[in-house]
Amino acid sequence: MKRLLLVASLLLAGCATPSAPKILFDLGPLPAPGSVAGALPALSVASATSSSFLDNPRMMYRLAYASSQQPQQFANSRWSMAPAQLIEQRLKARLGQAGSTVLSGSDGALNVPLLRLEVDDFSQLFTTPTESTGQLTLRVAVFRGRLLVAQKSFTQQRSATSADAAGGAQALAAASDDLITDVLGWLTTLPLAK
Repeated sequence: MKRLLLVASLLLAGCATPSAPKILFDLGPLPAPGSVAGALPALSVASATSSSFLDNPRMMYRLAYASSQQPQQFANSRWSMAPAQLIEQRLKARLGQAGSTVLSGSDGALNVPLLRLEVDDFSQLFTTPTESTGQLTLRVAVFRGRLLVAQKSFTQQRSATSADAAGGAQALAAASDDLITDVLGWLTTLPLAK
């Protein structure tokens, strides 16, 4: 009986042993404010969405040289929040840097254009075991009330400096900032002011 209790205790202790600590990544500090081609009016930004594949903080990657149709996740590395939230937060901060008043989509301001964001890709693609890029695709739609003003897809990719989660995080942060710069430039070309 004592032996059975000892085995049960060891099994329970093994289940309680903590696994390797999770490493959290985000997009880092904001880049220095750049110049925007034109002034942006006040904008509402709706909560960003993504497919269920990206609707969590897992850091995803694909092995293009083996099977690019099999998404995989880094075991001990995570984003600090889901990629759609990271992009939404970064876009709001960059809009603020550009001088725009930024409202939440849930504020319900009727006289303010609404941006809807959908993240289609936010992953690291390995072309060889030692080379990879951070890949980001975002669809942006601008609404005035129920009227669609414009919609556009944006894609960016940046090379990773290392073949691991840290390299992917660095590449995706740089790709995110480049993509948001493209979005800001596009927004200045639209008839947003009433």
